[in-house]
Amino acid sequence: MYDIRPNLLIGFHGCDASVCHDLINKPDQVKLSKEPFDWLGHGVYFWENNYERALMWAQDKYKRGRIKEPAVVVAVLQLGYCCDFLDSKYVKILQDYYASMEAGYRQSELSMPQNRDLPNDQHKDRILRELDCAAIEYMHMRLRQNIQHDKQTQGFSNYKMFDSTRGVFTEGGPAFKGAGIFEKSHIQICIRNLNCIKGFFLPRKEIDF
Repeated sequence: MYDIRPNLLIGFHGCDASVCHDLINKPDQVKLSKEPFDWLGHGVYFWENNYERALMWAQDKYKRGRIKEPAVVVAVLQLGYCCDFLDSKYVKILQDYYASMEAGYRQSELSMPQNRDLPNDQHKDRILRELDCAAIEYMHMRLRQNIQHDKQTQGFSNYKMFDSTRGVFTEGGPAFKGAGIFEKSHIQICIRNLNCIKGFFLPRKEIDF
């Protein structure tokens, strides 16, 4: 009953300036991330209502030589049927699929993926989230298989594919000594169904009113 997220959200996507302008001028040509360490599985990533964090991410990539010019593009999003890990229901769903995935790895005598730190990460944020990504992608795969099986056997399915995933992350070390607030904490959105992206635009600077 409460699974659909009908409201519109603003998401910020840190990227190279060339990608920013391509998304604005060619909004139907969106590239999904399919890295094995994606925090919320594969899709298009946005920082929810967090321009500064998106820019910081792009600037960090620039310092590592991964992009030429850091930029931020804004998107209007509607999350649709969202696997929202701020909701205990979806954490439990993922736990159940993880247990099934782990059993499969154990039966095949394979090593499970692991979340790992980047070299020299003083905060130990486990930036490379290969375990999380594998579990989320396994969940999506099993959902797809269940839907296909149901439609073949009974013509319909009560399962649904998720349009998006959403999670909150603490990152970057305490904001001050003894703090429970962290410097880079944020809410991240991963869009899987590109119809959830209603449009892109450039962010404006606030002016005196």
